[in-house]
Amino acid sequence: MRYLLCGINAKYIHSNLAIFCLKAYAEANGPAGAEYVIKEYTINHYVENILQDIYEEKADVVVFSCYIWNISYVRELAEELKKVSPQVKIWVGGPEVSYHAERFLQENPAVDLVMQGEGEETFTALVTRAEQGAGVAWHRISLEDMPAGVAWRDAADGQQTAIHNTGFAPVMDMDAIPFVYEDFHLFEHKIIYYESSRGCPFSCSYCLSSVDKSVRFRSLSKVLPELQRFLDAGVPQVKFVDRTFNCNKNHAMAVWRYICEHDNGVTNFHFEISSDLLDEEALDLFAQMRPGLIQLEIGVQSTNPPTIEAIHRKMNLEKLFENVDRVHALGNIHQHLDLIAGLPWEGYEQFGKSFNDLFAHQPDQLQLGFLKVLKGTCMEAEAERHSICYRSKPPYEVLSTRWLSYDEIIRLKGIEELVELYYNSGQFSCTLRYVMPQFKSPFDFFEQFSLSYRRKGCHKMNYNRMGRYQILKDFLEEQGVSLPFQDEVLLFDMYLRENMKSRPAWAGDLSGFRQQWKEMYRNRGAELFPEEWKNGSYDSKKAANRSHMERFHFDAVRLLEEGVLEEKACFCLFDYDRRNPLNKNARIVTFAGDGCQ
Repeated sequence: MRYLLCGINAKYIHSNLAIFCLKAYAEANGPAGAEYVIKEYTINHYVENILQDIYEEKADVVVFSCYIWNISYVRELAEELKKVSPQVKIWVGGPEVSYHAERFLQENPAVDLVMQGEGEETFTALVTRAEQGAGVAWHRISLEDMPAGVAWRDAADGQQTAIHNTGFAPVMDMDAIPFVYEDFHLFEHKIIYYESSRGCPFSCSYCLSSVDKSVRFRSLSKVLPELQRFLDAGVPQVKFVDRTFNCNKNHAMAVWRYICEHDNGVTNFHFEISSDLLDEEALDLFAQMRPGLIQLEIGVQSTNPPTIEAIHRKMNLEKLFENVDRVHALGNIHQHLDLIAGLPWEGYEQFGKSFNDLFAHQPDQLQLGFLKVLKGTCMEAEAERHSICYRSKPPYEVLSTRWLSYDEIIRLKGIEELVELYYNSGQFSCTLRYVMPQFKSPFDFFEQFSLSYRRKGCHKMNYNRMGRYQILKDFLEEQGVSLPFQDEVLLFDMYLRENMKSRPAWAGDLSGFRQQWKEMYRNRGAELFPEEWKNGSYDSKKAANRSHMERFHFDAVRLLEEGVLEEKACFCLFDYDRRNPLNKNARIVTFAGDGCQ
């Protein structure tokens, strides 16, 4: 029989680890003769095109991996697929269907079966039963004859009868799952996801991982050789999906030490950690790592004590921020701090304080998210008690709470948009650091900016990078912010990230320096591009084409490294071939020049 496993991802660069795990485990442990096919799509594909592609596979069983971002697609595809292929059996699994499986079957008559919980063993047992002659249409099957982790509709001759349920699948031995990445060509231009553990020791009420308290680790004897395969293949990024990667120090340190000692100079590893669990040994190891070898995601979520208590979260905030600062000072690791709006006991002003608390520690990215009341979580059970109103359909996002109105949610949405565009993009870092002290707080800056942005209707338009610089410039003028060399700092940010083909109207005239700079490329190559000069590959014309020269009246290096603007006329060269691995800024070289005063 032919089994088609479908993943519908949020973006093209994503891949669906779950369906690859199902396929790998079934191939290793299931019956011979079964054929497994994997298909991945995105939510940007038209449903009709996905439907046609699935139909043409002529599978006996179609399996969908279900999450909040794709469940509406799965519902529609299942319904339409049954119309054109009524004989096809449709199985689903994943967090979006596991926790209310019987209700899902009642509401979606095209779906034949739901796998609940970890699916590798359940899927393989179902395939085994089907391949041994039982087929895939089970009528009058007793609970004892079906594997754990299955809810199914007992239907014969087109007549729907009872729905049966064997409950959740038992948790698995992580070592039993084969390595799923046999062909790295399938994942070109995509993020590689990897799990070395399942479960979480913490009980955060909004998180599904808190439902399963049994944390299980894949043995290091398997993990380390698998990491080496990523390193040997030179994949750009490996994203660990472990919920709290460093909850077991020995496991985390062994992985970090291995990738540090076997660094290929290319691969980046992403970890979600609890920063307050880091100790001196971990920080000492971090200091030895290549810039860009690892990046850390730290879910703070709130700094409001009553909120932290209400969501059953345990963390030492003082220790957390101390370690965030120490990692930041190393200058070689990207840190991503998370906040969640809409949590209990946190209103608009208190959320603004949490925002400012995190911003003070200079994260490389500050992710402003919104509470999603997921099925099966403690938050779902407590939503009514906290007067949390949320969307009825995925992604079940908060609309209001006892402490936060929908008007305030809308305002925070506007702030979130500008934090993404102007802070997390890294394209305005020097300008923001320079002008933000003119506002009451970072949160106040983004709040005022958002109000202006939405009042002008900018949120309804798509702007290129030049347009976004102009919008920020106009906002600062509107607010009466006028600092020395303000436009030049904005221009510095612009060229720091991209060799812009067009030049803004508010930039200075450089025509008087063209000939002088041309001579600099010819005569000062050893100073400007020492590596190429040393190996004999320097070409002044090529160097000029892949770099940019600009005039400033401040010390560009000090502004970039210290955030201090000191008046000092100079020329600045931006080298776009040699970028900072953490923030993608161009390498800069500054020097004095005639006529620069």
